[in-house]
Amino acid sequence: MKRPFSSGAALVWFTLIATAVIALFPMYWLFANAFTPITSVPPLTPILMPAFKLDNFERLLVNNKFYSNWMINSLIVGLAVTAWHILFDTLAGYAFAKKNFPFRNLFFWLIISTLMIPIHVTFIPLYIINRQLGLIDSLWALILPGTANAFGIFLMRQYIQTLPSELEDAARIDGCNEIGVFRNVILPLSQPAIAALAIFTFVRSWNDFLWPVIALNKPQNYTLTVGVANMQGEFMTDWGIIFSGASLAALPMIIFFLLFQKYFLEGVRMGALKG
Repeated sequence: MKRPFSSGAALVWFTLIATAVIALFPMYWLFANAFTPITSVPPLTPILMPAFKLDNFERLLVNNKFYSNWMINSLIVGLAVTAWHILFDTLAGYAFAKKNFPFRNLFFWLIISTLMIPIHVTFIPLYIINRQLGLIDSLWALILPGTANAFGIFLMRQYIQTLPSELEDAARIDGCNEIGVFRNVILPLSQPAIAALAIFTFVRSWNDFLWPVIALNKPQNYTLTVGVANMQGEFMTDWGIIFSGASLAALPMIIFFLLFQKYFLEGVRMGALKG
């Protein structure tokens, strides 16, 4: 027997649908403008129905010779930073979850407390260090600082804590050393958490803007976010190119999210667990 559709359920559905429409409208508006021929004068009213023409994309690829460089640079930085995070965050999470050493909890909460520090206050010392190392205006200035972060360590520690210690003991009895236990037991069993960490890290690195705009100077070294922002001219701006460039930059992340959305939700659930 079907339950009657109550007014409370209708209100919940209406709220959810209205929230989804409001959240998705900027993305729809971006793609609607990208597929509508626009030049230097932006439309005064929002374009709701796209013209489904590729003029903006053709001008983007013809007039901007560095766009493919920006796409490759973003991909290199995103993959490298994600690999760093998977390695170091998992190692640190394993140590804090399974190993006993002096001041373990103190060190852990000191690391977690860095989440309260705004990232912007680190830019000046980070710039000075990179300049002294000769890394400014290179992709290394974006890759090396992203070796680990407190959220990744917290996420991995919370997940590894749930793994039974008997499996590690069994591996040691079979002759595994600590590296073998980590590689043969911890890493395979932590794949859901590693997948969630990889997705969060890659998306954040792909969308990062403030530090890349400080560290990179030459146009051929820009990442996508910096390159698209610099397409705005001083006296005249081709808004069609900007809309098409921004939509192409957003497209990989949209596909990425649709393919792996269950890992996003799993990562949020694990991050909400208490230690």
